[in-house]
Amino acid sequence: MSYCVNCGVELDATASFCPLCHTPVCNPNQPVDETSPKPFPTERKEVPPASKLQGAILISTILASVAVCCGVLNYFLRTQRIWCLYVIGAALMIWIWTVPPLLHHKKDTFRLQLLADILAIAVYVSLIAVDLDGWDWYWHLALPIILLLGALFFFWGLTLGPGKRSTLTSITLVVGSIGVFATGVERFLDLFFRGSWSPSWSLIVLAVCVILIIPLTVVRRVPALREEVRRRFHL
Repeated sequence: MSYCVNCGVELDATASFCPLCHTPVCNPNQPVDETSPKPFPTERKEVPPASKLQGAILISTILASVAVCCGVLNYFLRTQRIWCLYVIGAALMIWIWTVPPLLHHKKDTFRLQLLADILAIAVYVSLIAVDLDGWDWYWHLALPIILLLGALFFFWGLTLGPGKRSTLTSITLVVGSIGVFATGVERFLDLFFRGSWSPSWSLIVLAVCVILIIPLTVVRRVPALREEVRRRFHL
């Protein structure tokens, strides 16, 4: 058994240099064994990345299995409610959210993928409406809110991409979008339940958003304030 004369680490019989400090090994009483295999890999190798197609097939198989099993159980149990639609819709929604982006992760498909995500949510809620026999609230309440939310996400995706806007501008746009969304939600709720729109709580949300937007706009317009905010908050 040999030891490195420089750092004292224990050396294997096949070592021609110290693996820790790279000092050459010179031991006349124990020549280097050049026939035995090395105790460690001599070539650097990397684990190959998993295939995206295989990952997509695995996710699809799992989701399809869950959906089919729940559908079969719902059929044989013969319950009055079609509860399997919740699971099938959730599986379909998760598949649309995960598999297409995994296979086609490109910037030019962003709009199509976002549209597919919003449609997936709309389809899932429609399956809930089928089970609850609630097409009235679906068409007049749920679907308008989903489309409004989808429009805001589409707006954020087009305007808040990396390098498109500064952090202050992005915060300003998001705050303004929250006020618009709250106003739209209250409008849809009032029209569905009362038949007329009388804004109340959404005005408070909108007022708070406006109060936040004004100083943010001032900071964006004044270079000295903008640099001070960026320095203090690391924006």
